[in-house]
Amino acid sequence: MEQETVRCIIIDDEEPARRALANMLELYCPEVKVVGEAANVPDGVLAINKHAPQLVFLDIEMPGYSGFDLFEFIKEINFEIIFATAYSEYAIRAFEVSAVDYLLKPIVIDHLTAALAKARKKIHAANMQQRVELLKENQRQHEFNRLALPVADGLLFVEVADIVMLEADGAYTHVWLHNGSKVLVSKKLRFFEDVLAARSNFFRPHRSYMINFNFVARYSRGESLLIMDNKAVIPVSKERKSELEDAIKNIRVGF
Repeated sequence: MEQETVRCIIIDDEEPARRALANMLELYCPEVKVVGEAANVPDGVLAINKHAPQLVFLDIEMPGYSGFDLFEFIKEINFEIIFATAYSEYAIRAFEVSAVDYLLKPIVIDHLTAALAKARKKIHAANMQQRVELLKENQRQHEFNRLALPVADGLLFVEVADIVMLEADGAYTHVWLHNGSKVLVSKKLRFFEDVLAARSNFFRPHRSYMINFNFVARYSRGESLLIMDNKAVIPVSKERKSELEDAIKNIRVGF
């Protein structure tokens, strides 16, 4: 499987050192693309802002500012760092700032490839997290606002936000609405659980019930009961009690 390209920047005041590292990357690590170079920290900051790298190779002792001063210029470090320096005494401090690795010059290829393996793993994890968050955001933005309920003589369209609670009745489901009406729908409760799964304000506290947290008036922990705004009393099963209480902690009423 082809590896994803990793964009990197090299910050080092010695031009021969930058060239040597760039050549090693090109020869032994073709999946790493050098998108920028800088001879000092201020120019490195400009390069980072311009190219948005995933990885930065950073020297430590440079004129004007040390490699550690980079953290004073950039508010959010959203890239991985591999220090590359001739001085071993900075190793502990390097790992204190969450560097992926610390390479001593002259750089040994085995050490370089090992450091890059660590960096790719962290970059992949960060990319996956970003994709998950993007998926959640897209899902939130594209959520439907209305639901078509199959009833005896056709379909009844209701606002999802108006659903107070649902109760299983064999192959049917009773749907209580905010206006006080109750609709018998020819769908099992499991159907609604699947359809409303992405909405954090809906929860199934019992095999026979599903509720909208926006219409919960009270929760009795001792009695394991939910009291709805419409005075309905909903039992909470032992199996769902812990999950319910976790959901209550995270719920955003009015979602």
